[in-house]
Amino acid sequence: MPGGAFVRVAQRGPCAWVTLDRPPLNLIVPEMIEGLTSVFRELTGDSSVRAAVLTGHGRATTAGMQLEVLQDLTVARAKAFIATLHGAIRAVHEAPFPTVAMLNGHCLGGGFELAMACDMRTAATDALLGLPEIKVGVPSVIEAALLPALIGPGRAAECLLTGQSITAAQALDWGLVNRVTPAPRLETVTTELVDAMLACAPAAVRLQKELIVRWRNADLQSAVEYGVNAFALAYATDEPREAMRAFLEKRPPRFQEK
Repeated sequence: MPGGAFVRVAQRGPCAWVTLDRPPLNLIVPEMIEGLTSVFRELTGDSSVRAAVLTGHGRATTAGMQLEVLQDLTVARAKAFIATLHGAIRAVHEAPFPTVAMLNGHCLGGGFELAMACDMRTAATDALLGLPEIKVGVPSVIEAALLPALIGPGRAAECLLTGQSITAAQALDWGLVNRVTPAPRLETVTTELVDAMLACAPAAVRLQKELIVRWRNADLQSAVEYGVNAFALAYATDEPREAMRAFLEKRPPRFQEK
């Protein structure tokens, strides 16, 4: 499997487990950004990958940016840097397979934006999530723009304008994470979520993921038109016929792996 600076990848069947590996806090530095971009570009080109889990090694998923990287930026360098970070997060956001952020510990700043770019999130009970950038003199940008759609504009404004973190329980209540569980069970719970997706028709899952990405960026009419096309394209494979036969015959479907 591919790897990059401060990023480890292990394949468990058709799921790639991507781990930020700069413990104890996995603070983000340019080398990690480059490594993450490289890893997801390679995974995107690998048709055997049907899902990915993104997590961190150590006591935090990632506590955000290494402040020394940001401290003395000029206007021009700041713009170039944040565009590079956006490129890495966008590679995750637009991956052609489902992505799950497994938040094994605190997930802050740019790391939280990375988690929001994933399709789903699971969290350990003691995890904290937040965008504290405002406390160090800069706004939260790039994928922080996803937050209002995830939790509503009022809650998003509170998070963004105070820089205060929220608990995993709060995040679950607000619909920001899909599962919360004690840390010892987090990997099991995450695997169960991934397995539920892997049990579905592979081509249909890819089509659905593409639609999810398009829906985030489209007006309603365009989103509906994308869906009409995707529905038709599903019949370019035998998956609909096999899935419906299996349902009627009361048996598990037998999908052909590509």
